[in-house]
Amino acid sequence: MRNRSVTYLPEATFYALADSTRLAVLDLLRRGPQPAGQIAASFPISRPAISKHLRQLRKARLVVETRSGRHRIYRLNPAPLAAATAWLERYRQFWQMNLGNLKTFVEQEDARKPGEILLKGPRKTK
Repeated sequence: MRNRSVTYLPEATFYALADSTRLAVLDLLRRGPQPAGQIAASFPISRPAISKHLRQLRKARLVVETRSGRHRIYRLNPAPLAAATAWLERYRQFWQMNLGNLKTFVEQEDARKPGEILLKGPRKTK
């Protein structure tokens, strides 16, 4: 029997989020837990393809699977999304600051008189 445990890697979250079908599955699960068959019925792709997507989402710990009789019920696990959001927030702040600097520069350039050259530091006169 093969080992069914999955080692969690943070990269798995981003890999899982990189696919539009997996994003759609997560959106579907925002409404609440659903059986695999109902998830598969919501998409125009095969059940085995949906199973592969669900496996990737489980590896990334974005969904949790429970069994109820013969049915596999999936529910959203938001914890890895919170970690991804925190990581992305650092870059959002970086770009916000840099775009703010660019905006200031463009506004200063726009406010200059035509033909005026913006010089750094004091001008030297002869």
